[in-house]
Amino acid sequence: QVHLVESGGGLVQAGGSLRLSCAASGRTFSNYIMAWFRQAPGKEREFVVRISWSAGNTLYADSVKGRFTISRDNNKNTVYLQMNSLKTEDTAVYYCAARAMEDGVYNYWGQGTQVTVSS
Repeated sequence: QVHLVESGGGLVQAGGSLRLSCAASGRTFSNYIMAWFRQAPGKEREFVVRISWSAGNTLYADSVKGRFTISRDNNKNTVYLQMNSLKTEDTAVYYCAARAMEDGVYNYWGQGTQVTVSS
């Protein structure tokens, strides 16, 4: 029963910062890939960034590279997304996701947290 719970969303001005958290439970995630996706109204779900739990290898979408940083805390079993220099186009529901390394699909998803960036 893998369970992912996002928190930290809210309203922020363009140029500001926000940190999202994803609390993971239900199993050990040492062989898992953790990721953040986002979806704006009327648009398709978009990949933002991923991280391997064990090695900490990361991959960022071009749209957020240099502005967003993903990290994880082993003791707290939590993944974070630090978002800096936010733009209005970053407005979306942000979802935490997880998959086993050998899987090509993200099998586990959180409920999402709303991020709204005002101009």
